[in-house]
Amino acid sequence: MPETVRAPKVVVVMPAYNAGRTLRMTYEELPKDTVNLVILVDDASTDATLDVARQLGLEIFVHDRNYGYGANQKTCYAEALRAGAEIVVMVHPDYQYDPRLVPQIIEPIVSGTADVVLGSRLKTGSAIQQGMPWWKWVANRCLTGLENRVFGLRLSEYHTGYRAFRREVLETVNFGANSDGFVFDQEIVAQVVGAGFRIAEIAVPTRYFPEASSASFVASTIYGLRILAVLFWYTLHRKGLRRSRRFDSLRARYHKLP
Repeated sequence: MPETVRAPKVVVVMPAYNAGRTLRMTYEELPKDTVNLVILVDDASTDATLDVARQLGLEIFVHDRNYGYGANQKTCYAEALRAGAEIVVMVHPDYQYDPRLVPQIIEPIVSGTADVVLGSRLKTGSAIQQGMPWWKWVANRCLTGLENRVFGLRLSEYHTGYRAFRREVLETVNFGANSDGFVFDQEIVAQVVGAGFRIAEIAVPTRYFPEASSASFVASTIYGLRILAVLFWYTLHRKGLRRSRRFDSLRARYHKLP
């Protein structure tokens, strides 16, 4: 008889802040036959986020004050690893990304062809038609092109909140040294690239509506400048001109790209 292949333990993490109006919709569309555990980290919400999370029976961790999006992810990943996750998927509870695509976003990891998978809004279709402001689209294109040059990759987008990680990635990269703000997303990508892990992407549609979180023009501009700083320091680190502990692996063994 053929040997039964055991499915990996998949943990969905939700970094939440004032997601009370969209959390239930997001959770209800998660494919429960794929997801073993859902962890919500509340960053001191002032709405009904915690009440809804308790009603849904989620595993909940609460920050005593608002520490920021990056700090929220740090708690998410630490608790997912502690829970024995073999694959960790970040799903924003604001219902902007389609939760039903979890099986597709973990498939490259399950099949062994990737270590990290990004859900790209720009891989196919038109993000502008889906509601992305034109100035965000332009900034995304410009920053992605620069990041591809620095990282030596050809991805369609880096600025997505829909991501899946193989456990060993989160055990290897020093994500605890990253920013507590939004630029955490790009710092961890730089760490993943620096450690030689394989990155894949799948196309995901996105929704833009009043309840979905969306940064302002000023906040987006600051975010873009901080991304440029990450690329600058990563380049210096890679060339050995200035070492940064952010980009040092927590393990001696590095992965090599094929």
